[in-house]
Amino acid sequence: MSDGSEIPPTDRESPVGRPVIRGDERVAGERAQEAVEFDPDDPESVAEAAETVASFADGDLGDDRFYMLRGAAACAALVRAEGSYKAAAERAGDGVTVSFIRKWARVHDLPRPVRRHVAVGHIAPTAAKHIARVGGEARYQLAFAAIDNDLTVREVRAIASEVNDGRPIEEALRERGVTPGELTVSLPLDTYRELRRRAAVEDVTPGSVVTDALEQYLE
Repeated sequence: MSDGSEIPPTDRESPVGRPVIRGDERVAGERAQEAVEFDPDDPESVAEAAETVASFADGDLGDDRFYMLRGAAACAALVRAEGSYKAAAERAGDGVTVSFIRKWARVHDLPRPVRRHVAVGHIAPTAAKHIARVGGEARYQLAFAAIDNDLTVREVRAIASEVNDGRPIEEALRERGVTPGELTVSLPLDTYRELRRRAAVEDVTPGSVVTDALEQYLE
């Protein structure tokens, strides 16, 4: 078990602490102007991060998702500045645990597509904490399954634990009635009719036509 001394891995493409999502007006609207950047290389910014983490741990930031993401950013920046989860918790002061720092720093280190869904409210920050415990492609699968199937925080937590214990993510999802890769979409009527017509002519499923088209589009 970790003693809190390790530097966490990160999938971020941007510097830790930068409000890439919180500062995006397309996501946050006018609230983007309130986004705070935490620079782990700036002593004054680190001090502000420590204060923010303390307030976050005390519940003073509230349960607003943007403030929770700010708290997560502060946790991540403080970890980078202090060199470990343990040192970051000590810098933040009494009442801030290593576990708290680790959970929320990992949320800030989630890939940008997942953090964007948190910011717009598709994924609850409390669910994001558990998604962040999962690594690799399973992290995306769990995040998107949570969105498409309205998984509860309890279900997300259970799946994350099972995956970390070695269970395949697909198996854990199917047990809860989720078909991995299944997505319901709405199409314009003309597109829908042409899709059905093309699938019938080629004697394939509509899903096959969509898959071929998307693979070409995403290349």
